[in-house]
Amino acid sequence: MKAVLRGIRRTIGAAKQGKAPATADVLTSMLALCPDTLIGKRDRALLALGFAGAFRRSETLRAASRRPDRGAGRAADPDPAQQDRSGRAGAEVAIPRGYRLRPVEAVQTWLAAAEISAGPVFRAVARGGRVSDAALVAASAARIVKLYARRVGLDAATYSGHSLRSGFRTSAAENGASVFKMTEVSRHRSLDTLRGYVRRVDLFKEHAGAAFL
Repeated sequence: MKAVLRGIRRTIGAAKQGKAPATADVLTSMLALCPDTLIGKRDRALLALGFAGAFRRSETLRAASRRPDRGAGRAADPDPAQQDRSGRAGAEVAIPRGYRLRPVEAVQTWLAAAEISAGPVFRAVARGGRVSDAALVAASAARIVKLYARRVGLDAATYSGHSLRSGFRTSAAENGASVFKMTEVSRHRSLDTLRGYVRRVDLFKEHAGAAFL
């Protein structure tokens, strides 16, 4: 049997194994375990915003909530200090208020509690509740994701900062979002990656062997 399986893998190839996606269900469990402390409020905001904006690892730490938009949510810029390759300043991403994960509320709660009105959104919190003026270091997003993965009973080694971005894409595909609407959030230049997420979700739908397996 092992020889047969090895032959199949050689013939059709093996799927690349990346980090586990923090899907909407996983993230809901993570957010439920964020304590009602200053650090907990920050972690909740970081997890919710990183997921809602499908931000890359470093973008999650730079993203800033910017303005209300017709009562629906806020716009976030993953890096307002830099320009994208087309020469435009940043890349505006819509962040819905939501009714389940409520990312806008989480960010507003953290900013109010930390008394942040300008500068980096996500910062270190020292003992005694003193909030640093400097932004969290790049590895912080991964550390926080792993921490809450462990708290909900998952294997933290299989999660990373990228799990928020891949989790949004997986959840969007599971809920029937079109590839084109997904690109509005994820900002992919190529559709091939997003098609892969949709394809994996559809693998068991109307399976060719459903009638006889």
